[in-house]
Amino acid sequence: MNQLSVSQARNQMTQLAARLGESQTIEVTNRGKPVLAILPWSLYEALEETIDVLSDEDLQGKLQASIGQLTRGRIIPWTKAKRALHLE
Repeated sequence: MNQLSVSQARNQMTQLAARLGESQTIEVTNRGKPVLAILPWSLYEALEETIDVLSDEDLQGKLQASIGQLTRGRIIPWTKAKRALHLE
């Protein structure tokens, strides 16, 4: 993670988008203490989606059940699943 002071971030604001990688963040500090994080939009969306999944108890239960089925070897081949869902 890169680190910039608030004044450095302000001076470099127009260049920060080009500086960020796909998953890289920039920590912005004020008097040496972290106060902001600047991150690529795609990473922000991924974090937001993860928070949504983790905060939905019903979806979390389904995810855990699916993981359990996977670890027990109870899987359906993708081609069969596509046919069952009428995706082919």
